[in-house]
Amino acid sequence: MFSIEAKSLSKSYNSVSAVDGIDINVDSGQIFGFLGPNGAGKSTTIKLLTTLIPPTEGSLQILGIDAIKNPLEVRQKIGVVLQEPSYEPNLTVEKSIEKYGMMWNVPKEIRKIRTNELISYFELEEIRHKKNEDLSIGQRRRVQLAREFIHDMELLFLDEPTVGLDPYARRNLLNFLKKKASEGLTIFYTTHVLTEAEYLCDNIAIINKGKIMTIDSPDDLKKKFGNQKTIKIQISSIKKELPSLFSNIQECKIEFNSGSTITIHSDKPELLLMKTLQILNENNIDIENLSAIPTSLEDIFLKMVNNHDSSNN
Repeated sequence: MFSIEAKSLSKSYNSVSAVDGIDINVDSGQIFGFLGPNGAGKSTTIKLLTTLIPPTEGSLQILGIDAIKNPLEVRQKIGVVLQEPSYEPNLTVEKSIEKYGMMWNVPKEIRKIRTNELISYFELEEIRHKKNEDLSIGQRRRVQLAREFIHDMELLFLDEPTVGLDPYARRNLLNFLKKKASEGLTIFYTTHVLTEAEYLCDNIAIINKGKIMTIDSPDDLKKKFGNQKTIKIQISSIKKELPSLFSNIQECKIEFNSGSTITIHSDKPELLLMKTLQILNENNIDIENLSAIPTSLEDIFLKMVNNHDSSNN
């Protein structure tokens, strides 16, 4: 069964289409990444999927429930952490988490156990008795994330959850989410940090201008769209004649940084590398360093968004 099944889902505001007929299927126990530039429709999609707003058109099943007809039933089974800060200024960290458990009708004894577990896992012990208003932005974010796990849920929506977190806290959260997914929790995850999506997600959707451009696993996205590689060659000294030496090579994009670094972007890196080395050897130019850089998920994302924008202009 799909945890999320959206068909031809759309949301329009007057004549503006924020989400334009998207189809999304998310398997149970999957971490599903949702990527897109600012204004692409990510936040509107999250609001649709979490029943905060109704769609203009389309159908939506969440955990087998018709989310359009029964939004309250859906909300009882999901967790949501949005981008916007949410905290109780006058409550301590401990009381804030406990109160959230009370709101979800978590029994008192279970609430106490889970509160202590979450305080420990999210490393909030030193600030557990501090009021939220006295915390840093990153600390408040950790509390906001921790308290969501006080209640049982089958599906969790996280909208840019690592904003404000330091690198250690970010990796700690990602590993925690992986653990929860292995236990059966389905996670819908939006982020601007492509390395997070690559590390965390089973499948990724890329949205732009309200339309889904692709849905696939990170590895398959690289196989489909990431055949281009980057080769960097550092030579021993600045050579002003470099551009003219490579003027006859047309199969790639070549950059000459400060006259001593050659950067080659090509779909046929092996062939171009041989030609490059031949030219350098014929002109008695010594190489100090050479590296080949595979295409990253970020490269693919930027390429797809730029191509989509260009085709729509």
